[in-house]
Amino acid sequence: MRVIAGEHRGRRLAAVPGKGTRPTTDKVKESIFNMIGPYFDGGWALDLYAGTGGLGIEALSRGADRAVFVERDQKAFAVVKQNVSTCRLDDYAELYRMDADRAIRTLSTRNQKFDLVFLDPPYAQQKIVEEIEMLQELGMLADGAWIVTEHDIADSFPDAIGHCVKDRAAKYGDTAVTVYYYDLEPQA
Repeated sequence: MRVIAGEHRGRRLAAVPGKGTRPTTDKVKESIFNMIGPYFDGGWALDLYAGTGGLGIEALSRGADRAVFVERDQKAFAVVKQNVSTCRLDDYAELYRMDADRAIRTLSTRNQKFDLVFLDPPYAQQKIVEEIEMLQELGMLADGAWIVTEHDIADSFPDAIGHCVKDRAAKYGDTAVTVYYYDLEPQA
């Protein structure tokens, strides 16, 4: 695994030992960023199931101002920390070792709005629809935010979740990516 583009392009990222974490492949990561726009002009990213931190690090490399990484697993959390440091992004990253639900509630108290959210939970434990609803209810999405979900191809999601409208979806082997766009303006 490596950083695909931007300021840290080509940097190798460590993987989590064992089979408990399924990192996003370089091919899927590149496709995700091609879908949402290859580069960013600032903004905050939230990598809710960070794993190795690859998606949040990629967002920082491509121009996001800051990224918040959330990972519950101790080994994975250590790898996120290592990868952030390897890329010299410590000043642009916040790391939290806790589960996604607690992290959302904790982060909501800061009144921080996210421009980019990655939801790549363990496939068997995904609560993507509920988490997208919670992010909206707690006012955590900036208008125009992208929500990128990575999930099993057997999972299907609605065309809209509140003000989040499905923008596109793609399949890569047994992995699927569904991208939502948060739009507070009513569609005509």
